[in-house]
Amino acid sequence: MTQYVLSPLAPTTLPIVGTDAVFPIRRVFCVGRNYGLHVKEMGGDPKEQPPLFFTKPADAVMGPGGAVPYPVATADFQHEIELVVALKAGGSDLAPADVAELIFGYAAGVDLTRRDLQGAAKASGQPWDSGKAFDASAPVGAILPADQAGDLAGAITLSVNGELRQSGLLSDMIWSVAEVVAEASKLWRLAAGDVIFTGTPSGVGPMARGDQVVGKIEGVGEVAFTVV
Repeated sequence: MTQYVLSPLAPTTLPIVGTDAVFPIRRVFCVGRNYGLHVKEMGGDPKEQPPLFFTKPADAVMGPGGAVPYPVATADFQHEIELVVALKAGGSDLAPADVAELIFGYAAGVDLTRRDLQGAAKASGQPWDSGKAFDASAPVGAILPADQAGDLAGAITLSVNGELRQSGLLSDMIWSVAEVVAEASKLWRLAAGDVIFTGTPSGVGPMARGDQVVGKIEGVGEVAFTVV
């Protein structure tokens, strides 16, 4: 019998719509620059390169309805609403045509960003971890099983205190869900429990303590939290 020097941590989980079961998270991958207008607002060219990936720790994920603490070491804390894909199986070097059978479901999530730290990292050619992979940086709503989801072409929006900040269409993604997952599988062997944030539309912006944030994705669900 294995004897641990520390108690093993319970996995981070997300609720599943329509059931008491939960989805255990293995790894969190994120895509940058997947909506043309957002790429332009960040100073890039939408067709310049394939998907840009970065990661967050699994325990950065927060389930629905929680409070998100304003993070330390930043004066520019920003929101990015995204479609999140949850995998029930994986593999490496996948073809886009093979991806659908690997998807367990979808959720609305927000890639929270310390924009000033990310900008400094970009300017110096350093990794984005300090700007992206901090505590509680990935609030996500309940996962909707794939067979209950819409056509993944509808509206994706985010409001702060009732004011619409981000608005786009899933159909505006430069790289489709299948293409994003396939590209990720060329860099990592994907597996059950992996989740992938698929990029954000334009309109990203700052948040302050006390702000109430609501993100919605047509045919998928929503994510809501308060900044404390």
